[in-house]
Amino acid sequence: MQFALDDTTLELHQGDITRLTVDAIVNAANSGLRGGGGVDGAIHRAGGPAIMAECRRIGGCPTGQAVVTGGGDLPARYVIHTVGPIWQGGGRGEPELLRSAYAASLLRAEELDVTSIAFPSISTGVYGYPIALACGIAVGTVIEHVQRGTALQHIIFCLFSAGDYAVYEKHLSNVARNP
Repeated sequence: MQFALDDTTLELHQGDITRLTVDAIVNAANSGLRGGGGVDGAIHRAGGPAIMAECRRIGGCPTGQAVVTGGGDLPARYVIHTVGPIWQGGGRGEPELLRSAYAASLLRAEELDVTSIAFPSISTGVYGYPIALACGIAVGTVIEHVQRGTALQHIIFCLFSAGDYAVYEKHLSNVARNP
C-alpha cells in the first residue's frame, strides 16, 4: 500500500527491513547501542561487525534521540539508531518520547541528505508499546514532517508481522481518505 503526500510517497511494506534498498533504515535500538533482539538484532546480524564497531565508538543514545552509523553489509547506506520508550502505561511521557524518536530520526535523515528511509515500528516489540497507539504517533509524526517540507521522497513503514501490518494498513487507509 502506498500514497502520495506532497512530493513524498508513503509506503507500507511487510517484510524484513534489512533487505530494503533505501538510503537509510531506522533501528529500534537500546540506549547502550549494544544490539539486542528483534529488529535491532536483525540489523546488527545482517549489517555485520562494522555497525557494532561504530556503535561502540558512539557509546550510547538517550531515549527519544537518534544517532547514525554506516550500513555495513546492508543494502542501506546508513542506519539511524533511535531509542524509543519502554511502555509503562502511557503516563510517563511515552507518547512524547516516541514522537521524539521518530522526529529525531527524520532530522538525522535530512542531515544525511537522503531521499529514502524505512522505519520499523519503534518500541512495539519487547518495549511493549501498544501497536495501535504507536502507529498513530509514527504516522502522525512522519506526515507532520512531510507537510513542513522535506527532501525525503520515499518513506516506508516496514512491519515484520501480518498483525502489525494490518494495524498500519487500517490507519494509513483512514489517513489517505481523510488527509
